[in-house]
Amino acid sequence: MNKKPVLIIMAAGMGSRYGGLKQIDPVDKEGHIIMDFSIYDAVKAGFEKVIFIIKKENEKDFRESIGNRMEQRLKVEYVFQDIDNLPEGFCVPEGRVKPWGTAHAVLSCLPVVDGPFAVINADDYYGQQAFQMIYDFLSTHQDTDKYQYTMVGYLLSNTLTENGHVARGVCETDANHKLTAIHERVHIEKRADGPAYTEDDGASFVPLPSDAIVSMNMWGFTKSMMTEIRDRFAAFLTESLPKNPLKCEYFLPFVVDELIREEKAEVTVLKSKDRWYGVTYKEDKPVVVKAIQSLKDQGLYPQKLWE
Repeated sequence: MNKKPVLIIMAAGMGSRYGGLKQIDPVDKEGHIIMDFSIYDAVKAGFEKVIFIIKKENEKDFRESIGNRMEQRLKVEYVFQDIDNLPEGFCVPEGRVKPWGTAHAVLSCLPVVDGPFAVINADDYYGQQAFQMIYDFLSTHQDTDKYQYTMVGYLLSNTLTENGHVARGVCETDANHKLTAIHERVHIEKRADGPAYTEDDGASFVPLPSDAIVSMNMWGFTKSMMTEIRDRFAAFLTESLPKNPLKCEYFLPFVVDELIREEKAEVTVLKSKDRWYGVTYKEDKPVVVKAIQSLKDQGLYPQKLWE
C-alpha cells in the first residue's frame, strides 16, 4: 500500500531578482498569494500534508502570511534550509551567503519524509491539471528495478515572461514520455523570432522551439530520492567548490540527470497544457494579478478561496 504523497514547497529563496519576499506578496484583492492557489489545487487533487522549506529568519512573516491559515486546512510542517547543513568534512566557504540550491533545500526534509512526495516552487502558479496528474502518479507508482519518478513539463512558450530572462530546465524525452536528459538554461528570453538562450551574456543566442518541454521544478519522487540527494552531495561539493565556492548550487535536475544516466531511475514526463504564471520580476505582478482574476471569472476558483 502506497503512503499518501505529501507536498513540499520550496520557499527559502528570497527572490533576489524581484527584491523582497515575493512568496508572500498578494496576487488578488482578497490577499491570496500564489501559494494559496497551489495549495488549493493540491488539496483538491488529494494532498493532505504540506511541508514548507523556509529560512529560519523568515519564519514569523511566513507563518503570519500563509502558514497559520493553512494549518486549519491540512497538516503543515516547517523545515529550515540552513547553509551550514553540509556533509561531514565540509564547511561554508568564507564570504558565501547563497543557499546551496534546490536539491539541498529538499534535503532539509529528510527527517520528515517517509513516503512519496511532490516538490514545487513557492512562487510559481502550476495550474490544477498539474497537481492532479502528479498526485495520481505518486499514488499509483512504486519503485521497480528502477526508481519511478515523475515531473510535470510545460510548453516553453507557456512559461516565458515579457520582462527579462528566465531559467528553465529544457527536457528531452523518448517515445514513451520518459525523460532522457535535462539541460539547465539559466538565461532564456522571448525574442522577436522566438525563444532563445544565451550562455555568453547575450553575445550570441541559440534558438529553442516554442513547444520544447521545460521543467518548472514540479517533481514527483519516491522516498528513495532523499537518500540519493544525501549520498551525492559530498561528491558534488568536492567537484564544485574549487571552481565556484561562492555560487555553485546543487540542483534537483542535476541529481535526476545523474540517476537517469546511471540507469537507476525512470522519470515519466507528464505534459501540462496549463499556462504557468510566476513573479520573477516586479513587472510580472500585474500580469499574474490579471490572470488570477481571469481564472476566477472562468469559475476555476472561487473569489474567496477558503470560505
